[in-house]
Order: sequence, then structure tokens, then C-alpha cells
Amino acid sequence: MSYTALAVLGVAGAVVADLWVLRTRLLTRRVFWVTYAIVVCGQLAANGVLTGLRIVRYDPGAILGPRIVFAPVEDLLFGFALVTWTLVWWVWWGRRGVN
Repeated sequence: MSYTALAVLGVAGAVVADLWVLRTRLLTRRVFWVTYAIVVCGQLAANGVLTGLRIVRYDPGAILGPRIVFAPVEDLLFGFALVTWTLVWWVWWGRRGVN
């Protein structure tokens, strides 16, 4: 499976979990999007350094091609999925008092 397909699946899974399965509804909150804007700035900086210095390389056949700050656009999808999944579980477990 390509990097692009995995990134899209990660985003789709995070959205479904947030809105319909665990129903934390983080994606409907302004605070999520403000926080994510801050996180994505850090992600772009880190990705820019790692890919710009060629510490991390991508197989051109596994990505779409467009890049933002040297990193493939799929990295933004993966970053979104990772942040969203983490926060969705955090809120869901917090509501249940899981320590």
C-alpha cells in the first residue's frame, strides 16, 4: 500500500472515530483547529529540516509528488491523523476516568 493511501486511511479513520465511533467531536470545536494550526507549524519546520537535509527520503513512486517545505503533502495528512487520533483517545479515556 502506498504512503498516500495509508495517509488517507489514517485521516479517514481519525475522522470516523472522532465524529461517529467515539463521539468526542473534537473536529467540530474551534479550539481543536487553533491548536492544530500551532502543531502544523512545528510539523512543517521539522519536516522541512529532515527532508531538506535529505535525512528522510521518500520513494517518488509511493507519494503524490507535491511538496510543502520539502516534505510530501502526505506528511500533513499523517500528522493530522496522528494528532487527531491521540486527542480523540485522550478525551474519550478522560471522560471515562481511565488513569
